[in-house]
Amino acid sequence: MILCYLSRLRKCIILTSHCFNMPRYESGEDLSERIKDLSRARQSLIEEIEAMMFYDERADATKDEDLKYIMEHNRDDEKEHAALLLEWIRRHDPAMDKELHEILFSNKKMKELGD
Repeated sequence: MILCYLSRLRKCIILTSHCFNMPRYESGEDLSERIKDLSRARQSLIEEIEAMMFYDERADATKDEDLKYIMEHNRDDEKEHAALLLEWIRRHDPAMDKELHEILFSNKKMKELGD
């Protein structure tokens, strides 16, 4: 995990010249505020999903029931954060809004969804 973080940190520093854990593929000056905000939200969503995975693994691995409860509680808090971010992204990305409306909460079979 530390190596992964250091690898991302190094990549971030190389790509942005300053690190806030958001790799950029284009120069920041060339990006609109809308795209910068969408990038912030998408990166934050990735981080919330990663946190859910970490808490899932920790809850599954521990033998201590109290610690398991805390890990599961923390994981579920991350789910709320992820849902809030996804909703913000949906409201600011019309193409994503369209896809989410077509796919989420559908009773169709998975192979019937999408293109």
